[in-house]
Amino acid sequence: MRKVKMIASGRVQGVGFRWSVQFLAMDIGEIYGRVWNNEDGTVTILAQSDNSEKLSKFIHEIRKGPSRMSKVTYLDVTMAHFEDFTDFKMSN
Repeated sequence: MRKVKMIASGRVQGVGFRWSVQFLAMDIGEIYGRVWNNEDGTVTILAQSDNSEKLSKFIHEIRKGPSRMSKVTYLDVTMAHFEDFTDFKMSN
């Protein structure tokens, strides 16, 4: 299981970014995790998958900005350790 933590900066709050991330994960398939807004205007994404190609595609699409209104100016991606998820949801 490969797990990553991403922090997206740019125009990522108030533009449907979290919803688009969740939809992207479901569209690609086999991507599980959580996405939430941070007080500093960034968005955190925890993502995991047994399929490295799908996780790489997910990261690539996040870098591009998954919604038309969003603009990701920087995406910090690090390997992470967290509890396994069985779905992908938005958190508060």
